[in-house]
Amino acid sequence: MSRSTIVTKEPVVLEGYQAVMKPSQYGYSLSAIVPQDIIDQLEPDRNQSLEWCLTRVKNAKRAVCKPEPWEEVSKGMYKVKFSWKDETKPPIVDTEGTLVTDENIPVYGGATVKLAFYQKPYIMKDDTYGTSLKLKGIQLVSLQAGAGIDTGDMSAEAAADLFGKTEGFVAAAPNVTPSADDDETVEF
Repeated sequence: MSRSTIVTKEPVVLEGYQAVMKPSQYGYSLSAIVPQDIIDQLEPDRNQSLEWCLTRVKNAKRAVCKPEPWEEVSKGMYKVKFSWKDETKPPIVDTEGTLVTDENIPVYGGATVKLAFYQKPYIMKDDTYGTSLKLKGIQLVSLQAGAGIDTGDMSAEAAADLFGKTEGFVAAAPNVTPSADDDETVEF
């Protein structure tokens, strides 16, 4: 089964709690809102992956299929969620392709990013099966002030090549956008 990498051509908005630069007590996580065209790319791959899962479960009649790893939040817009551990952390780059390693960069809900990811099938011991989304790389495009995986061997250079250069966040000169209700000053 071939895995196709999906790259968001336009930046997507992070939604909700984010643990991108440093892990929470549950590990790293990222949630973003993506348009319908991304889901249109994921659905055929999901169907193929589910068929593959059914050929490998112990009892296909008793196996339980989990829902899609995306959820419609408004017409044509979907929330996708990712999680990972230190050993599978995807490379995070700025708009010039420079690796971002500062854990204190404020990557919160409202920030915009480009994502590179793929869909992976899974089968649990109890014959529960489905697909999950795995990040290959993240490009930070803009940040918002205010609190709010199997990645292979992809290098920072390969992640930068996936996205190319975009106008926006640069690790050496952050362009933090304060939220309308935020009077605090963010310093780096």
